[in-house]
Amino acid sequence: MTSATGTPAYRRLSVEERRAQLLEAALSLFAHRAPEEVSLDDVAEAAGVSRPLVYRYFPGGKQQLYEAALRTAADALEQCFAEPPEGPLTTRLARALDRYLAFVDEHDMGFAALLQGGSVVETSRTTAIVDGVRRAAAAHILAHLSATGPGPRLRMTVRMWITSVEAASLIWLDEDKQPPLNDLRDGLVDQFLAILTAAATRDPETAEAVRRALTLEPPDGPVAGLVRRVLGLTDEGAHLQ
Repeated sequence: MTSATGTPAYRRLSVEERRAQLLEAALSLFAHRAPEEVSLDDVAEAAGVSRPLVYRYFPGGKQQLYEAALRTAADALEQCFAEPPEGPLTTRLARALDRYLAFVDEHDMGFAALLQGGSVVETSRTTAIVDGVRRAAAAHILAHLSATGPGPRLRMTVRMWITSVEAASLIWLDEDKQPPLNDLRDGLVDQFLAILTAAATRDPETAEAVRRALTLEPPDGPVAGLVRRVLGLTDEGAHLQ
């Protein structure tokens, strides 16, 4: 929008727009610097506003701003595992991991600080936000397995894998982002199938979840063949041993 003289016209931002602008600036800083290394002056400069304006929207100062930025990041992470309930399980997992790992790649320093803790701005509220992301991710995965009211073994298997994904992401950052993201993603999908299949040999509920997942995989594909061999299924898909 321009004025009659051809110069850009100033547009006052709404409360929601200004708050979003400040959060975006804070997230961009927290993405590449540890939280304790970011000041309100840094956020104000990144957003192109004054320090008092930052305080106007976040009167609790840096702690309130950090928690709000963390909540925004958590909302994005929680949605990474949301996928339409259709198609092969492995394809859905791969797409979810692509989004998750892209977030890790973009917010490397902030992601590491978020999961490793130890920040001077860490509180019980920030810890609860992080735990909420893990629980939401597990809920999405259980939904992909069509597990209604899952039992403790299946829940534990899925939550253990979510922990493995976090650990692998941190190691990937520590290893200078190697191997390539596609390799990391495929390895995590394979790992999920492996631990799920292993759990299925001891837990009927998990075995049934695996059998449901198999019906969506290509019958002559490598995933179906591997799972059938491990679980003792015949080529015709006989019952689990």
